[in-house]
Amino acid sequence: MKIEASTFFLQWATGGIFFLWVTSRERIVALGYGWTTRAIYIAIAASSLVIGINLNFLWLRETSTSLFLLAALLSMAVSIRRKKAGVIGQRIAAQNRSRRVSEMLGKNQPATDSEKLTALKEFPPFLDLLAPACGVIGLIAGSIEAGGPTWLAICRTLTGAAFLGAVSNSMLLGHWYLVQPGLSRKPIHTLINWTGVLWLPELIFLLIPTGMVSVLNGTIDDNYNGLLGWFWVACVIGTIVLVFVTKLALREKQYSAVMAATGLMYLAILTGFGMDLVARILLDV
Repeated sequence: MKIEASTFFLQWATGGIFFLWVTSRERIVALGYGWTTRAIYIAIAASSLVIGINLNFLWLRETSTSLFLLAALLSMAVSIRRKKAGVIGQRIAAQNRSRRVSEMLGKNQPATDSEKLTALKEFPPFLDLLAPACGVIGLIAGSIEAGGPTWLAICRTLTGAAFLGAVSNSMLLGHWYLVQPGLSRKPIHTLINWTGVLWLPELIFLLIPTGMVSVLNGTIDDNYNGLLGWFWVACVIGTIVLVFVTKLALREKQYSAVMAATGLMYLAILTGFGMDLVARILLDV
Protein backbone atom coordinates (compact mmCIF):
# COMPACT_ATOMS: atom_id res chain seq x y z
CA MET A 1 0.00 0.00 0.00
CA LYS A 2 1.59 3.22 -1.17
CA ILE A 3 1.55 6.31 1.02
CA GLU A 4 0.86 9.65 -0.68
CA ALA A 5 1.48 12.97 1.08
CA SER A 6 -1.56 14.50 -0.62
CA THR A 7 -3.84 11.77 0.74
CA PHE A 8 -2.31 12.07 4.20
CA PHE A 9 -2.84 15.86 4.37
CA LEU A 10 -6.42 15.51 3.10
CA GLN A 11 -6.93 12.79 5.73
CA TRP A 12 -5.74 15.11 8.49
CA ALA A 13 -7.86 18.05 7.31
CA THR A 14 -11.00 15.94 6.89
CA GLY A 15 -10.77 14.53 10.41
CA GLY A 16 -9.98 17.95 11.85
CA ILE A 17 -13.01 19.70 10.37
CA PHE A 18 -15.26 16.78 11.31
CA PHE A 19 -14.26 17.07 14.95
CA LEU A 20 -14.72 20.83 14.76
CA TRP A 21 -18.37 20.00 14.06
CA VAL A 22 -18.41 17.64 17.05
CA THR A 23 -17.31 20.58 19.21
CA SER A 24 -19.30 23.40 17.60
CA ARG A 25 -22.65 21.58 17.64
CA GLU A 26 -22.70 21.92 21.45
CA ARG A 27 -22.95 25.72 20.98
CA ILE A 28 -20.77 26.62 23.97
CA VAL A 29 -17.37 27.28 22.38
CA ALA A 30 -16.92 30.79 20.92
CA LEU A 31 -16.87 31.40 17.17
CA GLY A 32 -13.19 32.33 17.24
CA TYR A 33 -12.24 28.72 17.91
CA GLY A 34 -14.02 27.71 14.72
CA TRP A 35 -12.27 30.43 12.72
CA THR A 36 -8.85 29.37 14.00
CA THR A 37 -9.47 25.67 13.44
CA ARG A 38 -10.88 26.11 9.95
CA ALA A 39 -7.97 28.32 8.94
CA ILE A 40 -5.49 25.63 10.03
CA TYR A 41 -7.21 22.81 8.16
CA ILE A 42 -7.85 24.94 5.09
CA ALA A 43 -4.08 25.49 4.92
CA ILE A 44 -3.45 21.75 5.33
CA ALA A 45 -6.00 20.86 2.63
CA ALA A 46 -4.50 23.48 0.30
CA SER A 47 -1.10 21.81 0.84
CA SER A 48 -2.69 18.50 -0.13
CA LEU A 49 -4.02 20.01 -3.35
CA VAL A 50 -0.68 21.58 -4.30
CA ILE A 51 1.22 18.36 -3.62
CA GLY A 52 -1.33 16.25 -5.49
CA ILE A 53 -1.30 18.46 -8.57
CA ASN A 54 2.49 18.61 -8.75
CA LEU A 55 3.56 15.12 -7.68
CA ASN A 56 0.86 12.50 -8.20
CA PHE A 57 -2.29 13.90 -9.74
CA LEU A 58 -5.44 11.89 -9.07
CA TRP A 59 -8.37 13.74 -10.52
CA LEU A 60 -11.05 12.48 -8.13
CA ARG A 61 -8.93 13.17 -5.05
CA GLU A 62 -7.89 16.64 -6.21
CA THR A 63 -11.47 17.50 -7.20
CA SER A 64 -12.64 16.34 -3.80
CA THR A 65 -9.95 18.46 -2.12
CA SER A 66 -11.02 21.50 -4.14
CA LEU A 67 -14.63 20.99 -3.04
CA PHE A 68 -13.40 20.53 0.53
CA LEU A 69 -11.71 23.93 0.38
CA LEU A 70 -14.79 25.62 -1.08
CA ALA A 71 -17.04 24.09 1.59
CA ALA A 72 -14.68 25.07 4.40
CA LEU A 73 -14.40 28.63 3.06
CA LEU A 74 -18.21 28.84 2.79
CA SER A 75 -18.52 27.71 6.40
CA MET A 76 -15.95 30.31 7.45
CA ALA A 77 -17.74 33.08 5.54
CA VAL A 78 -21.14 32.27 7.07
CA SER A 79 -19.63 32.12 10.57
CA ILE A 80 -17.98 35.53 10.15
CA ARG A 81 -21.12 37.06 8.65
CA ARG A 82 -23.23 35.90 11.60
CA LYS A 83 -20.69 36.71 14.30
CA LYS A 84 -23.00 39.26 15.96
CA ALA A 85 -25.35 36.46 16.99
CA GLY A 86 -22.52 34.77 18.86
CA VAL A 87 -23.07 31.35 20.44
CA ILE A 88 -26.10 30.76 22.62
CA GLY A 89 -24.32 28.59 25.19
CA GLN A 90 -21.58 31.17 25.64
CA ARG A 91 -24.16 33.96 26.08
CA ILE A 92 -26.08 32.00 28.69
CA ALA A 93 -22.91 31.22 30.64
CA ALA A 94 -21.86 34.90 30.57
CA GLN A 95 -25.32 36.02 31.73
CA ASN A 96 -25.32 33.48 34.57
CA ARG A 97 -21.91 34.69 35.76
CA SER A 98 -23.05 38.30 35.56
CA ARG A 99 -26.18 37.51 37.57
CA ARG A 100 -24.19 35.72 40.27
CA VAL A 101 -21.76 38.64 40.60
CA SER A 102 -24.67 41.09 40.81
CA GLU A 103 -26.31 38.99 43.52
CA MET A 104 -23.07 38.83 45.52
CA LEU A 105 -22.67 42.60 45.32
CA GLY A 106 -26.34 43.26 46.07
CA LYS A 107 -26.83 45.13 42.82
CA ASN A 108 -29.45 44.88 40.14
CA GLN A 109 -28.31 43.02 37.08
CA PRO A 110 -27.76 45.46 34.18
CA ALA A 111 -30.12 45.23 31.25
CA THR A 112 -28.89 43.23 28.28
CA ASP A 113 -29.82 42.94 24.64
CA SER A 114 -30.36 39.18 24.96
CA GLU A 115 -33.72 39.28 23.20
CA LYS A 116 -32.22 41.17 20.29
CA LEU A 117 -29.33 38.72 20.08
CA THR A 118 -31.67 35.74 20.26
CA ALA A 119 -33.52 37.06 17.23
CA LEU A 120 -30.32 36.98 15.16
CA LYS A 121 -29.50 33.83 13.20
CA GLU A 122 -26.54 31.91 14.57
CA PHE A 123 -24.00 29.97 12.55
CA PRO A 124 -25.52 26.56 11.67
CA PRO A 125 -23.01 23.86 12.75
CA PHE A 126 -24.10 21.42 10.03
CA LEU A 127 -22.15 23.51 7.52
CA ASP A 128 -18.98 22.08 9.03
CA LEU A 129 -20.06 18.64 7.80
CA LEU A 130 -19.94 19.66 4.13
CA ALA A 131 -16.15 19.78 3.91
CA PRO A 132 -15.56 16.37 5.54
CA ALA A 133 -18.23 14.84 3.28
CA CYS A 134 -16.27 16.09 0.26
CA GLY A 135 -13.00 14.97 1.79
CA VAL A 136 -14.19 11.39 2.36
CA ILE A 137 -14.70 10.95 -1.40
CA GLY A 138 -11.09 11.95 -2.05
CA LEU A 139 -9.84 9.71 0.75
CA ILE A 140 -11.63 6.71 -0.72
CA ALA A 141 -10.13 7.49 -4.13
CA GLY A 142 -6.67 7.84 -2.59
CA SER A 143 -7.10 4.58 -0.68
CA ILE A 144 -7.98 2.66 -3.84
CA GLU A 145 -4.98 4.21 -5.61
CA ALA A 146 -2.71 3.11 -2.74
CA GLY A 147 -3.22 -0.56 -3.63
CA GLY A 148 -3.52 -3.58 -1.36
CA PRO A 149 -6.88 -4.91 -0.15
CA THR A 150 -9.29 -2.11 -0.98
CA TRP A 151 -11.48 -2.53 2.12
CA LEU A 152 -8.46 -2.47 4.40
CA ALA A 153 -6.95 0.59 2.71
CA ILE A 154 -10.24 2.49 3.04
CA CYS A 155 -10.68 1.48 6.69
CA ARG A 156 -7.13 2.52 7.56
CA THR A 157 -7.47 5.87 5.83
CA LEU A 158 -10.89 6.83 7.23
CA THR A 159 -10.10 5.62 10.74
CA GLY A 160 -6.77 7.44 10.61
CA ALA A 161 -8.53 10.62 9.52
CA ALA A 162 -10.86 10.50 12.52
CA PHE A 163 -8.05 9.56 14.92
CA LEU A 164 -5.71 12.35 13.79
CA GLY A 165 -8.55 14.87 13.79
CA ALA A 166 -9.58 14.00 17.34
CA VAL A 167 -6.07 14.16 18.81
CA SER A 168 -5.18 17.39 16.96
CA ASN A 169 -8.38 19.17 17.97
CA SER A 170 -7.91 18.11 21.59
CA MET A 171 -4.70 20.12 21.69
CA LEU A 172 -6.18 23.08 19.79
CA LEU A 173 -9.22 23.24 22.04
CA GLY A 174 -7.04 23.04 25.14
CA HIS A 175 -5.37 26.28 24.09
CA TRP A 176 -8.75 27.92 23.54
CA TYR A 177 -9.47 27.75 27.28
CA LEU A 178 -6.93 30.57 27.65
CA VAL A 179 -9.07 32.72 25.37
CA GLN A 180 -12.45 31.74 26.80
CA PRO A 181 -12.15 31.53 30.61
CA GLY A 182 -14.99 29.70 32.32
CA LEU A 183 -15.61 27.41 29.36
CA SER A 184 -17.08 24.07 30.42
CA ARG A 185 -14.69 21.12 30.27
CA LYS A 186 -17.29 19.02 28.47
CA PRO A 187 -15.95 19.78 24.93
CA ILE A 188 -12.37 18.76 25.71
CA HIS A 189 -13.56 15.65 27.58
CA THR A 190 -15.51 14.70 24.45
CA LEU A 191 -12.50 15.03 22.15
CA ILE A 192 -10.17 13.13 24.48
CA ASN A 193 -12.77 10.37 24.85
CA TRP A 194 -12.99 10.10 21.07
CA THR A 195 -9.20 9.90 20.82
CA GLY A 196 -9.20 6.97 23.23
CA VAL A 197 -12.10 5.23 21.48
CA LEU A 198 -10.55 5.60 18.00
CA TRP A 199 -7.16 4.35 19.21
CA LEU A 200 -8.44 0.76 19.22
CA PRO A 201 -9.75 0.47 15.62
CA GLU A 202 -6.71 2.43 14.44
CA LEU A 203 -4.50 -0.21 16.07
CA ILE A 204 -6.55 -3.16 14.82
CA PHE A 205 -6.56 -2.02 11.18
CA LEU A 206 -2.80 -1.43 11.27
CA LEU A 207 -2.22 -4.94 12.60
CA ILE A 208 -4.38 -6.78 10.04
CA PRO A 209 -2.10 -8.49 7.46
CA THR A 210 -0.23 -7.23 5.70
CA GLY A 211 0.30 -5.08 8.78
CA MET A 212 2.69 -4.12 11.51
CA VAL A 213 2.98 -7.72 12.74
CA SER A 214 4.99 -8.36 9.56
CA VAL A 215 7.35 -5.54 10.51
CA LEU A 216 7.77 -6.76 14.08
CA ASN A 217 8.51 -10.36 13.07
CA GLY A 218 10.97 -9.27 10.37
CA THR A 219 8.93 -10.26 7.31
CA ILE A 220 9.05 -6.60 6.25
CA ASP A 221 12.49 -5.04 6.73
CA ASP A 222 12.41 -1.54 8.22
CA ASN A 223 16.10 -1.05 7.28
CA TYR A 224 16.94 -0.24 10.93
CA ASN A 225 17.18 -3.77 12.36
CA GLY A 226 13.63 -3.60 13.68
CA LEU A 227 14.10 -0.29 15.53
CA LEU A 228 11.27 1.52 13.72
CA GLY A 229 8.88 -1.32 14.43
CA TRP A 230 9.53 -1.06 18.16
CA PHE A 231 9.36 2.74 17.93
CA TRP A 232 5.85 2.24 16.52
CA VAL A 233 4.98 -0.01 19.48
CA ALA A 234 6.18 2.73 21.84
CA CYS A 235 3.96 5.27 20.03
CA VAL A 236 0.95 2.95 20.31
CA ILE A 237 1.41 2.44 24.04
CA GLY A 238 2.39 6.06 24.65
CA THR A 239 -0.76 7.40 22.96
CA ILE A 240 -3.26 5.48 25.05
CA VAL A 241 -1.25 6.13 28.25
CA LEU A 242 -1.29 9.87 27.50
CA VAL A 243 -5.05 9.78 26.90
CA PHE A 244 -5.54 8.06 30.26
CA VAL A 245 -3.24 10.48 32.11
CA THR A 246 -4.97 13.45 30.46
CA LYS A 247 -8.33 12.21 31.74
CA LEU A 248 -6.84 11.99 35.22
CA ALA A 249 -5.46 15.52 34.94
CA LEU A 250 -8.89 16.89 34.03
CA ARG A 251 -10.35 15.50 37.24
CA GLU A 252 -8.55 18.25 39.11
CA LYS A 253 -10.68 21.33 39.67
CA GLN A 254 -7.90 23.89 39.29
CA TYR A 255 -7.77 25.83 36.03
CA SER A 256 -4.16 24.70 35.56
CA ALA A 257 -5.47 21.17 35.01
CA VAL A 258 -6.67 22.16 31.54
CA MET A 259 -3.25 23.54 30.67
CA ALA A 260 -1.64 20.33 31.92
CA ALA A 261 -4.04 18.35 29.75
CA THR A 262 -3.14 20.52 26.75
CA GLY A 263 0.56 19.81 27.26
CA LEU A 264 -0.14 16.08 27.49
CA MET A 265 -2.14 16.20 24.27
CA TYR A 266 0.83 17.91 22.59
CA LEU A 267 2.75 14.73 23.35
CA ALA A 268 -0.21 12.61 22.25
CA ILE A 269 -0.10 14.31 18.84
CA LEU A 270 3.52 13.20 18.43
CA THR A 271 2.81 9.63 19.48
CA GLY A 272 -0.51 9.52 17.61
CA PHE A 273 1.07 10.68 14.38
CA GLY A 274 3.90 8.22 14.98
CA MET A 275 1.34 5.45 15.39
CA ASP A 276 -0.35 6.28 12.06
CA LEU A 277 2.42 7.71 9.91
CA VAL A 278 5.28 5.39 10.85
CA ALA A 279 3.07 2.39 10.12
CA ARG A 280 2.04 3.85 6.76
CA ILE A 281 5.67 4.42 5.78
CA LEU A 282 6.79 0.94 6.85
CA LEU A 283 3.87 -0.72 5.05
CA ASP A 284 4.58 1.19 1.83
CA VAL A 285 5.60 -2.00 0.06
